[in-house]
Amino acid sequence: MSWQNELRNGYRTAEELAPILGWTPEETACYAEVIRRYPMLIPPYYLSLVDPKDPEDPIARMCVPSLTELEDGGEADTSGEADNTMAEGLQHKYAQTALLLSTNQCAMYCRHCFRKRMVGLTDAELNKRVDEAAAYVSAHKEINNVLVSGGDAFMNPNHILERYLRELTAIEHLDFIRFGSRVPVTLPERIYGDPELLDLFEEYGKKKTLCLVTHFNHPRELTDQAARALRAMISRGVPVRNQTVLMRGVNDDGETLGRLLSGLVRLGVMPYYIFQCRPAAGVKGRFQVPLREGVSIVDSAKSRQNGLGKAVRYAMSHPLGKIEIVCQLPGGETLFKFHQNKYPQDCSRSFAVRLSPTDTWLDGELRGM
Repeated sequence: MSWQNELRNGYRTAEELAPILGWTPEETACYAEVIRRYPMLIPPYYLSLVDPKDPEDPIARMCVPSLTELEDGGEADTSGEADNTMAEGLQHKYAQTALLLSTNQCAMYCRHCFRKRMVGLTDAELNKRVDEAAAYVSAHKEINNVLVSGGDAFMNPNHILERYLRELTAIEHLDFIRFGSRVPVTLPERIYGDPELLDLFEEYGKKKTLCLVTHFNHPRELTDQAARALRAMISRGVPVRNQTVLMRGVNDDGETLGRLLSGLVRLGVMPYYIFQCRPAAGVKGRFQVPLREGVSIVDSAKSRQNGLGKAVRYAMSHPLGKIEIVCQLPGGETLFKFHQNKYPQDCSRSFAVRLSPTDTWLDGELRGM
């Protein structure tokens, strides 16, 4: 299958990338040091979207290593995932949702990844026993949905995906199962070129509602191949939703972000979160946009949308929960609202914070604000 050849032919070393991007031997050595700490993998398909003549190319920014990744600052675990791990590879932060880390592999290692601590590096945090994960979910009746993530869930071989599908669709109290994958963006042939994968999702989608959650960040990622992959899933009865990360130099203007949202809706994909980029180690200094600026960018993008596109929310995944970044108040404060909180008494709580022009995250104690 040619998508497997894409992976085999993926760019993994600075030496392979140097002649394409015109790096000097000295630059190549520096980028090799970055890759030793944070692995690189770029499929030829995705690299073909890069304009090598543009030093500020937004697609390159998401896939090509940067020396800023070695700068100090940021955290390995920005959302408190370790504190919410209940079993190997299983997180249970919110009462209704279980998260399964099914693999540490991706078709492409995004430079803005908030799990850079593990992706492509270690399997220490992964779920290795599907039956044990299913047993935990079965025993916790408050869980009504499961998110199978990673890494990239669709980097699991089909027989592993079928294990998750078979075990989880048999749990009566689950309303739906989500699969988190960026392969519609980075390796779309993994979907449209694999009838067995599509057959699996069509078959098990008749037993339980399934949903693909993907991750487009720039309108140039909405290629014909990506559209083909999305339509293939949708035609098999699997709805597709998108989460975008707001990033400096990628989509940090209302026009670009607006075109992305409109393009997704045109393809039948519902955008439902624009996430504030997390202050992860190797990410913080390069991609984060100040929150006050982010509010203006998202408002500008949403003003360009129809009813479906306007439903998207600007949010952050904080250790306490998922917080919507609502708006700027007339007095200069920024309004926030919890949509989920690990402490039930704080669910739906709103609060206002006076931010500086450079604040990119909510730090410190938020409980009881």
